[in-house]
Amino acid sequence: MQDRECAGFLRWALPCLERNWSGYRKVRHLVCKRLAQRLKSLGLPDLDAYRRRLAGDGAEWRHLDALCGIPVSRFYRDRGVFGSLEGTVLPALAGAGAPRAAIDAWSAGCASGEEPYTLALIWAVRLQRRFPGIGLRIVATDSDAELLARARAGCYARSSLKELPGDLRAEGFEELDGTWRIRDRFRGVEFLQQDLRERFPEGPFDLVLCRNVVLTYYVPAVQEAVMARIVDRLRPGGALVIGAHESLPPALSGLAAWPGTRMIYRKRAPGPAA
Repeated sequence: MQDRECAGFLRWALPCLERNWSGYRKVRHLVCKRLAQRLKSLGLPDLDAYRRRLAGDGAEWRHLDALCGIPVSRFYRDRGVFGSLEGTVLPALAGAGAPRAAIDAWSAGCASGEEPYTLALIWAVRLQRRFPGIGLRIVATDSDAELLARARAGCYARSSLKELPGDLRAEGFEELDGTWRIRDRFRGVEFLQQDLRERFPEGPFDLVLCRNVVLTYYVPAVQEAVMARIVDRLRPGGALVIGAHESLPPALSGLAAWPGTRMIYRKRAPGPAA
């Protein structure tokens, strides 16, 4: 399959799935590889034959949608974001309002678990002693069952940990047969299979990380609808984190940039009744 042919197919197919071609330009080779494997498994000679298959098979559209998930992830991805969470956001959430048993966090589009486990490590290793009466509850969701199975297994290649600070790596992992396994005491993450377009965890949450998923790969109408529902799940004063190259939908309200951070927003408290 030539790149030009695959790109043309994706420009046609992605809008039918309410996905945004511009988000796929740099990662299309992964989807194209999956498409080639799918054609082979179906015994189809080319993408024209696959288009004909899609025309008469609604279930195949659902399979194609699953092929378009992008699982790129790693521990401590975007050092600046995690630095702000550790230095500013999590301490503020822990110290806000009435005494609480835990901060509630949601990793939306968690892939194979690197993001929520990073959050768990930062809290347990670097912050827990400062807030001994407060825990961190983490729910992590993704639509891909295979990625979630890998997340629950908690075993990673060394390359996935290359950006993780040394103290977090040493405290958090044990090496087994060439892979790095997260230690049991950091495995308190609840993993759920959910598609953000259809289902959300219950909430409410003090912190939501939704990075490089909704605002990169979906069309504006889906972005606006999903992000509005996410903001509804946030408690007043809670934090929303988005990707380093993403921007919020213009119509989305109720958020303000968290001072001194990048790509982190705070939910405003509701105003007084008129």
